Amino acid sequence: MSVSSPPRASAGRPTSARSALVQDRPMRHPDAASPDVMTRRAWWLVVLNFLLPGSAQVVAGNRRLGRVGLAATLAMWVLLVLTVLSALLWRAPIGWIGTNWFALTLVQLILFAYVVLWVVLTVDTLRLVRLVRVRKAARFGVAALAVALLVVAGGTTAYAAVSVGTARDTLGSLFGQSGPTVPPSDGHYNILLLGADSGDGRDSMRFDSISVVSINADTGAVTISGIPRDIQNPPFSAGPMQDLYPDGFEGHSDPTCGWSAGINQLMNAVEVCRDGTGLYPDAEDNGSSPAVEATKDAAEGILGIEIPYYVFVDMHGFADLIDALGGVDITVAERLPKGGGPAYEGQPVDDWATGWIEAGEQHMDGDTAQWYARSRYTTSDWDRMQRQRQLQQAMLAQLDPVTVLTRINEILGAGRHLIETDLPQSMLPYFAELALKAKEQPMASLELTPEGVGIDPEEPDYDYIREIMQSTLHPPTPTPAPEG
Repeated sequence: MSVSSPPRASAGRPTSARSALVQDRPMRHPDAASPDVMTRRAWWLVVLNFLLPGSAQVVAGNRRLGRVGLAATLAMWVLLVLTVLSALLWRAPIGWIGTNWFALTLVQLILFAYVVLWVVLTVDTLRLVRLVRVRKAARFGVAALAVALLVVAGGTTAYAAVSVGTARDTLGSLFGQSGPTVPPSDGHYNILLLGADSGDGRDSMRFDSISVVSINADTGAVTISGIPRDIQNPPFSAGPMQDLYPDGFEGHSDPTCGWSAGINQLMNAVEVCRDGTGLYPDAEDNGSSPAVEATKDAAEGILGIEIPYYVFVDMHGFADLIDALGGVDITVAERLPKGGGPAYEGQPVDDWATGWIEAGEQHMDGDTAQWYARSRYTTSDWDRMQRQRQLQQAMLAQLDPVTVLTRINEILGAGRHLIETDLPQSMLPYFAELALKAKEQPMASLELTPEGVGIDPEEPDYDYIREIMQSTLHPPTPTPAPEG
């Protein structure tokens, strides 16, 4: 007489023990024979993998892998919270990371590693789900939800990693890996800001916009000094141009070298009619050019300050940056024409204007903003200088963290074709910190024009200009009234 053995669970446990495990830990030991149970478990695991990557493995799979996922998720949340707190309370670390090539590379690698981990966890979660045990009607939905959530979370992280790489590459293309690092001069960093149009400005070998940005090394306060492009006979600070023109720039008899003694003719005089590399042999190695260095020396002579760095802005690419920012808001004082100007003296404006910028509040795209900065045929060079300064201030005000983060790739892409500079990368964290301070206070301006501070560009009083510059950068401290 044979005696049958009692039934046993496939895992080697008695049926009663197996049932207890199913009841106590249904996520890890589900009733695989119940499609309803497996379907509910599948939805939960997919959602847990999205909300807290690694948690699905902890409750239903490989706990070691789950702990790695949870640790990585916790680390990412801690870093994100620290970043937000730093942005609100102490922005210097963000500025340092955002301008440091090595730090950006490390951030990019961390983000890509997290994307890979998220893919691994999602694939493993789908394995744990056991789609063949899920109701047929829900199988596609469960798999599609897992993939969709992976695209949302992993895709966002991958986009951030690509943006970080773009920022790093842009820094490398714009700023030299090494260069002269100088301390502030008389409490300020002074940067020559040059503008020209790559379409016609460079062909005519002239800088159309010349100004100097002075940044207080302690407070970040910014003063922009506008130098008329045709200010006559500019003096030079000590250097090769002062040796050639000890009494100020005299122009040149050859018209190809410039038809006046204005500061914007220096590019022609230095790079067309003289051996610029002989005058400034180190310029190219430092990311500059002889024409820029000569203009620096002239701006130093005019203002009486030291100017170690320059930034050249391509006014043609300037339109791309405006578009990358989503446009710019400007209050237009008077109606201005678009177009290259009259073909002959006395030609009516309506015959050559390609369009008009109307007076009043305007939201300008890049093309309109570019014409706003260029237009001068119905006004004057002085008005144009004022409009350029207004546009610069409006753009700086609009470069808030939200705009930068939402349009980072467009802004960086435009910046590559917009700017040339000799600012070294080692100075970027410091200037980024000063830029954050600068946004918290108004920007001052000094226009060396008849309407600005009473300067006649045809016969400028350079001693008076230097005096005004010093009083602007170092205003006298008010003397307290005597008591009684």
